[in-house]
This record gives sequence, C-alpha cells and structure tokens, in this order.
Amino acid sequence: MNRNHINLGIFGFGVVGQGLYRILNQTQGIQATVKKICIKHPRKQRPIDKKYFTTDRLDILDNPEINVVVELIDDADAAYQIVSAALKRGKGVVSASKKMIAQHLPELFELQKKYNAPFLYEAAVCASIPIIRNLEEYYDNDLLKSVEGIINGTTNYILSKLHSGNVSYAAALKEAQDNGFAESDPTHDVEGHDAKFKLCIILLHSFGLFAKPEQIFNYGITHINEFDINFAKQRGHKIKLIARCRQEKNGVSAFVLPKFVNSNSRLTSIDEEYNGVVVESAFSENQVFIGKGAGGNPTGSAVLSDISALTYDYKYEYKKLHQQKGTALTENIPLEVYVRYNNRDSIKPKDFSNIRERYESDSFNYLIGTTTLAAFRKSSWLNNNDVSVILTSEN
Repeated sequence: MNRNHINLGIFGFGVVGQGLYRILNQTQGIQATVKKICIKHPRKQRPIDKKYFTTDRLDILDNPEINVVVELIDDADAAYQIVSAALKRGKGVVSASKKMIAQHLPELFELQKKYNAPFLYEAAVCASIPIIRNLEEYYDNDLLKSVEGIINGTTNYILSKLHSGNVSYAAALKEAQDNGFAESDPTHDVEGHDAKFKLCIILLHSFGLFAKPEQIFNYGITHINEFDINFAKQRGHKIKLIARCRQEKNGVSAFVLPKFVNSNSRLTSIDEEYNGVVVESAFSENQVFIGKGAGGNPTGSAVLSDISALTYDYKYEYKKLHQQKGTALTENIPLEVYVRYNNRDSIKPKDFSNIRERYESDSFNYLIGTTTLAAFRKSSWLNNNDVSVILTSEN
C-alpha cells in the first residue's frame, strides 16, 4: 500500500508538542515533515531552531504545502477556530483538545462530511491507549454493554499518592503538575470535567450518541479526605475516579464519579498516571486496555499514531452513529453511594430509596444508600464542602 507524504503544521509546543517532536524524530517509517509550528510567546526559549516558529496562524492554515494540521493548545475556543478553519480548507486535522472536541462534536462531524477532510483525535481521550480506534474498528459490529474506566491520569496519580499515605492532597497535586501530568488548569482534572469531556467522545464511538458536556453528571475528588482513604483501606478498597457509559433498558447512562474498587476489579492495580478502560460487549465479553494517560511522550505517541493513519487516508466512519439511531441519555438508574458528612441535618433518609449502613459520631458520619442518578444530581447537599460522595463497589 502506498503511503502519502505529510507536511505538518503544528499549533502549540508545550509538553505534548515537544513530546510529539521528539518521537517524530526518533521513529522510522512515517513520512512526515514539520513545516511550521505556531506558538503564542515568541520570546520563550525553545529547544529547536527558530526557523520552525511563527505567531501567525495563517502561515500554517494558508500554506498550500501543509496538508495536515496538528492542534495541541489548551484554549478550547481558539482550538475550535483553528480546527474548523483547517477542515474548511480540506486539510487533515489531528487534535488532543478533549474539551474543544466534546463541546463541538456535532459541528466537527458535519465539517468532516462537508469538506471531505479527516479529523482524528485519539490523543484527546486516553493518551497511549488506542480506545477510539478500537471502538471504531474492533467493536464496530459488536453490541457494546459498557465502557468504564480510569481516563484521567492526574486524578489517578493524586489518589495513588493519597492511598500510599506519604503525601497530602496539595503535595500530590503539585507533584502531578511538576511531572506534566496535570492540565494547565487542574480544576478540570480534579473536579472530573476532563474525564467528562473524554466520556462525551467515547459515547459517540461506543453508542452513537452526541452528548453535550452539561448533560453528563461529574463529581470529582477534591472533597476526599483522610477518613475516606482510611475507610477504603479498612475494607480492602482503593478509590478511583471512574467514567462510565452503559446501555440501560431505557437508554444509555453516563457519569463521572469517584468509586471504591475492590480486589476483584480489573482497575484496582492501575495506579500513578496510568489509565485503564474496561470494555464489555455481547460477543467479545470483557477486555481491558491499560496505558499511560498523561505526559508528553504517551500523548505524543497517540498524536503520532493518528498522523501515521492519515498517511493511509484513514477516517473515522462513526459506525455506531448509524447503527444506533434514536439512542438517548438516561439518568433513571439506581446508584449505591457512600456519603461522608459533618452536618447530620444535611442528609435526609428520604434522599435515598434504601440505606443499608449508617454511622454517626461526634467526629464523623457516613451512610451507604441507594438513590437514582437523576435524584442524586438534584440533591441540595451534594456540593457542600463537608460532604464526600463515592460509588460503592456494588455498582
């Protein structure tokens, strides 16, 4: 099979951009040349020749020699302008911007069709894990039941450090940032927004569903404290931030929540910045994908994989979108949750259809009860600073 030669225009030269450049210059067999790199701060010292850099996006977008644009910036609005402009010019695009993609999936889908331009974004989801390509190709005709996993390396790194008992939350977050695992705004990571953006993308390729980020419930790890960690340890659990989408009787459920995982879970041993995704289907049953989910080299390798795919004229076919028309999100599903709280009056038994365990003392209180995702989202106490919510291992 003949391969196309690719001339690249890259937007952004941070952790991922530099990781891509390193990998591209070490690998063999990919016919790709970096022509220009568009950056925001021209005076910043950079490890390669100045001739590659420009601050004018049109030096890439309007350059007829450049046939693939790689978008690696952390401004979602600017990223959408760049990607849409490149697609309208018929250029192939590779992106790692999960927030931008999640917010504009329907528009980006239509631009690909209208201008017959490929748009690939494996790096936007699980870095080194090729989950989108597998959903597109391996599971294209399988009946998926669920996709569940750890899809944010930053929070997994922080929770791993907390579970080890050696560092505080603030120290673990700082360490994650220093290692390049955290986003420039860590709020997206620790509050579960980053995982939610990725889940929006997974939903389209697994269940053929366009979902806006605000439609998906997310709850992060910022309220987890030492009591919660010790509670998990005493019961042989770990706490992981889990993103899940699942086929239900009346639609597809999707959410991001911390969860107790026990020794029987395939996700228990996945620590540090690693991601892990469990795909359950009717024909191939359960399969587990594990790989580094953060950092310049792992994310850069996913970008490189998409660039390589474009040399073969690869495009997403969005097969599930055509197979599962009419699929909709549902929040009418039961969830069993652990709730730790300080104010005894804030949590009411009527908020739960069933409470199987409850403990109150002068120093701490918790309960384990069942509610629905819809009711859970509306709970008045959900965002109280003294409340921590974690899915039990029964879910």
